[in-house]
Amino acid sequence: MIQNNYQGALQLPLGSGFNAQSTTADVIEGIDLSGKIAIVTGGNAGIGLETAKTLAGAGAIVLVPARDAEKAKKNLQGIANIEIEKMDMMDTASIDAFAAKFLASGRPLHLLINNAGIMWVPLRKDPRGIESQLATNYIGQFHLTARLWPALKKANGARVVNVSSLGHHMSPFNFGDPNFEHRAYETLQAYGQSKTASNLFALELNERAKAFNVSAYSVHPGSIGGTELAREAPVELFRQMGFLDENDNLRPEVAATLKTIPQGAATTVWAATSAQLNNTGGVYCEDCDVAGLSVHPDQLHKNGVQAYSLDEHNAKQLWELTETMTGIEFDVC
Repeated sequence: MIQNNYQGALQLPLGSGFNAQSTTADVIEGIDLSGKIAIVTGGNAGIGLETAKTLAGAGAIVLVPARDAEKAKKNLQGIANIEIEKMDMMDTASIDAFAAKFLASGRPLHLLINNAGIMWVPLRKDPRGIESQLATNYIGQFHLTARLWPALKKANGARVVNVSSLGHHMSPFNFGDPNFEHRAYETLQAYGQSKTASNLFALELNERAKAFNVSAYSVHPGSIGGTELAREAPVELFRQMGFLDENDNLRPEVAATLKTIPQGAATTVWAATSAQLNNTGGVYCEDCDVAGLSVHPDQLHKNGVQAYSLDEHNAKQLWELTETMTGIEFDVC
């Protein structure tokens, strides 16, 4: 019997009954989360907001740690079962403070949704010298999960869901130069590296945490219209990628591939709540099912997961490197 997903051993679609058009309402139907506690980073906008609303609507108490607490209060106004806290994924002290406050409450943590992320940004580094997309999209996930580990363990059945991306196809993790100190900065390579890291983290976390009945998943939400992810992206970049026509309007064929926000958040909600995954962890999911391995290892395609982001050696090496880069020891025990 296969016990882990190293080298993609478990990357086989389950036939979940859902698809790319499925929404959060579809996947949460019939699921009661009363008595459950969830944390959704970036839960104040886009698919994070939809995820938080869906989990809260199913009865969970949902904490939304946000950099802009006032924006979060406005966007989540009137929604029951929501608690808003201040936290910045690139501010280590704020992550520690949020986690310490949660642990002090004595509550278990049943669902940790590592949703917050950035994309298409210029070269920036945090005070540690870590490139900003890597710091936000992966290092912050590692840091927060490590700090919240006692509460995850206490839940006896917790799930951790890392919101990744098909963008991991853009780059493996560069162990020799993760922070672009010795190579030219390319924003999509940095984004791809950060999402590959997120996949590797879910893979290794699941293996280390399963003895404590904690499962971890990474998910590709799809290409989604109406989010804030591209707020810093220059128009020229979209021209180069062929997304815009000669008048800088989104091409109809591109628009037709975009998911709505409820469709984009559906895979996150499915991975967090579906009984179909009760005996499967460490997998990369898309379109509300376990994804297959990509058969095109050297280029970006519409679906599937790259083998390098499910490699056992890479996963273990990244865990050790992350502890060294951050000074955060994550002993899963």
